[in-house]
Amino acid sequence: MENKELKSVVEALIFVSDKPFGINNIRDVVDNVPEAQVRQVIDELNAEYEQTGRSFIIQEVAGGFRMATRPEFASWLKSFYKSKVKERLTRPSLETLAIIAYKQPVTKPEIEAIRGVNTDGVITTLLERNLIKIAGRKDTPGRPLLYATTNEFLAHFGLGAISEMPKLPEVQQLIDAAPGPRLDITEEKNDTIQTA
Repeated sequence: MENKELKSVVEALIFVSDKPFGINNIRDVVDNVPEAQVRQVIDELNAEYEQTGRSFIIQEVAGGFRMATRPEFASWLKSFYKSKVKERLTRPSLETLAIIAYKQPVTKPEIEAIRGVNTDGVITTLLERNLIKIAGRKDTPGRPLLYATTNEFLAHFGLGAISEMPKLPEVQQLIDAAPGPRLDITEEKNDTIQTA
């Protein structure tokens, strides 16, 4: 096999592999080419990537090779993933977010009275994900923090304004269809939502 063809094959194998691709794996595919020649081809590919200013390299890790971005691009990639990757919200997060959205501004004790459980972790997560914000303090003893939704919340759910949210009876139908404990949001007693 000619060196140019070997380079292309090695590059393709490493590129498509979802885990580090070992030299023995490469040699199995390309008729037992000597290990030294495989390493030479990888070195040549990395030199070409460097010369042409490519953002990636072939990196040796865990007994094999993989494509990786150059370290100098880490800050851009981190920004990209931070803004683009959206983790799925858990049911407790969605319940808490719904309470905040429909009753905002609302305090943590009010949320906990509705849900019946501690919401420290959920509120922290929603704050970190910028789906809710601190909207001030309630003028009651202890002056608890008030929470409200953010523009990121609207963007996440494809809403132009909070007024575009579905009405409570529509939401109740969705909640009733979901697995897990029943949450009744249509009957209010003492300004709280009932759980059943």
